[in-house]
Amino acid sequence: MKICVYGAGAIGGLMGAHLARVGEEVTLIARGEHLAAMRAKGISVVGASGTFTVKPRATDDPAEAGPQDYVIIALKAHAVAAIADRMGPLLGPKTAVVTAVNGVPWWYFHGINGALADRRLASVDPDGKQWDLIGPERAIGCVVYPAAVIAAPGEIRHIENDRLSLGEPDGSQSARATALSRALIAAGFKSPVKTDIRTEIWVKLWGNVAFNPISALTDATLKAICDDPGTRAVAKSIMNEAERVAAKLGITMPIDVERRIDGAGSIGEHKTSMLQDFERGRPIELDAIVGAVAELGDIVGVETPMVDAIYALTRSKAVAAGILPR
Repeated sequence: MKICVYGAGAIGGLMGAHLARVGEEVTLIARGEHLAAMRAKGISVVGASGTFTVKPRATDDPAEAGPQDYVIIALKAHAVAAIADRMGPLLGPKTAVVTAVNGVPWWYFHGINGALADRRLASVDPDGKQWDLIGPERAIGCVVYPAAVIAAPGEIRHIENDRLSLGEPDGSQSARATALSRALIAAGFKSPVKTDIRTEIWVKLWGNVAFNPISALTDATLKAICDDPGTRAVAKSIMNEAERVAAKLGITMPIDVERRIDGAGSIGEHKTSMLQDFERGRPIELDAIVGAVAELGDIVGVETPMVDAIYALTRSKAVAAGILPR
């Protein structure tokens, strides 16, 4: 299969390298020193999934790759709209686009029935570019669990976890999702096709909507947030609001909030991705992770004062730091 990974950083590079190792025709789209290193010597993986090097095509120009069977988008959520108009050369009549992105996906209301069918979300797709230029009919959801970092240009360190859950917006066990699942399993991942990918999206989002902004404001690790009675209480209040929004959307969380918080704390002295982005002076995924929950609350009529507050405080800090626009 022809598979393009758009955003071949830590997670995208990990996925692309594993797929290339088992013979899939992979193109990695990246930039800067990381791209230069992959062009010169390939991409190396070290860590939890072993040590190996492959040399798939690497480019910063989608036109070099041409139409694909699958495009896996592995960018930060706020970066996807900016590349939507560059994806045209990759999109053939049957190309599927896999959204391996944190937070609420832009296609969230596609593939459902009822009054909210095909409702668009301004928080994650403010200009409608993803919906219009990519097309919700192409979308396959993907919930990403592996932890990985770019250890050096062209080198991915796989820290832990190998699960990549897939799911069609309409809940079907489609041929295209099944084929990609088989390819990812052959490449070494656990990759089930879920009939309700939104529940899995919400379970991951449930923690992120609280822990990510709290960590960005306090510089605390997951363990510190969960162990401190004050920040734990704030996290619980935010998560309770998010759970009420999810329930209005037909989502039942499979565990209770205390167990979800305990699970996060058990990860240990881990910095969330939002805190890491703050420390590196990079834009944060605030709208897709926090703003989207507030917007969904407005849509379904659930008040979210704690979510709104943590969003405002985190955005203010990000603007002051120069990593989000005013």
